[in-house]
Amino acid sequence: MLIKKPTDIRPSEITSKTNYLNRREFIRAGSIASAATMAGPAVGAIVPDARREKIDGIGTSRFSTDETLNIYDDIVTYNNYYEFGTGKGDPYKNAQKFRSRPWSITVDGEAEKIGTYHFEDFIKPFDLEERIYRMRCVEAWSMVIPWVGISLADVIKHLQPNSKARYVAFETLHDPSQMPGQRRRSLNWPYREGLTIEEATNPLTIFAVGIYGEVLPNQNGAPIRLIVPWKYGFKGIKSIVRMSFVEKRPKTSWNMAASNEYGFFANVNPEVNHPRWSQARERRIGSGLFARKQATLMFNGYGEQVAHLYEGIDLRRNF
Repeated sequence: MLIKKPTDIRPSEITSKTNYLNRREFIRAGSIASAATMAGPAVGAIVPDARREKIDGIGTSRFSTDETLNIYDDIVTYNNYYEFGTGKGDPYKNAQKFRSRPWSITVDGEAEKIGTYHFEDFIKPFDLEERIYRMRCVEAWSMVIPWVGISLADVIKHLQPNSKARYVAFETLHDPSQMPGQRRRSLNWPYREGLTIEEATNPLTIFAVGIYGEVLPNQNGAPIRLIVPWKYGFKGIKSIVRMSFVEKRPKTSWNMAASNEYGFFANVNPEVNHPRWSQARERRIGSGLFARKQATLMFNGYGEQVAHLYEGIDLRRNF
């Protein structure tokens, strides 16, 4: 077993006292990790999975929060990923045989280094960091997740967009043979998202390739997904196969599906309610059925880093 010096241990590798008393155990053996844990919030106990591969060479980040992490079970069994079903446990159940290798990402539009890249070549030039971020769903639940990722700002700088590139658009893989949710018309497939170039190059924005120091699970968006921690979770597009630098604001999936409910910006804003959910408070997953909801913070608590991006913009109208 690999023994690390205290200075080499990342915060996500420390099991909290609460988790210990709740008998939540994490078992690691070499580069392959497996878990035999209590039932998650949406499905039964996690089945030991030899595909859980450890990622080497991960640095720490000054942007990480020190809030209590959600356990691995929470993160991999309770999420929205409509390509694999609309229930919270559907992605875990339906994505196990999804093939995330080999994988390629096409870069096109207003940039110098356009083309199709193998996944490994795409991420190789960039430093991997653990980013412990709050994640807030528009449905008023939240988590704290230790992502492993690369800076999107560094990726964009490397790809050299030109002055016409005002937005960055993203697309998810479209493969109904692997993604049963795409056989239904719940959304206009493939899933699409977008950011302004200023949002995309903010230091907080990352491409995530892992969680808890391990390769990103299929149900969480393997092999690569977007993380924008001050926005609602649906902005975090998964299993990305295309990245486009464009001049005009791109169409995005949930905005196309219901423009009165899902805006392009989708910033966490406790003062602007969704038609079906108050956004003033949130339920932290894993805190128990009878736990009190906690207050939601503007920009999910990241206002110091991102508020300047929206100066002069009415965030009630441009929600």
